[in-house]
Amino acid sequence: MKAFFEGIQYLFVNILFAPLDFLRHLELKTWFGANTINWIFMIICACAIVYWIKQLRIFDDAGTENQDTTAHSFLK
Repeated sequence: MKAFFEGIQYLFVNILFAPLDFLRHLELKTWFGANTINWIFMIICACAIVYWIKQLRIFDDAGTENQDTTAHSFLK
């Protein structure tokens, strides 16, 4: 049973966390390089928010948005 848990440890520490260890060592050389994952996520989120706001504006301008307070059964 001990070998099973050591196998799990080896999988996570030496294989799955290797990219994160690389980023941790890269931080000593360049901060921007180490935070590329964060920058990518921020760009994706910003694009999603812009797309969402554009879609909201399209439905608001078309007048298809149901703004009745009884739109949901729990509000009746």
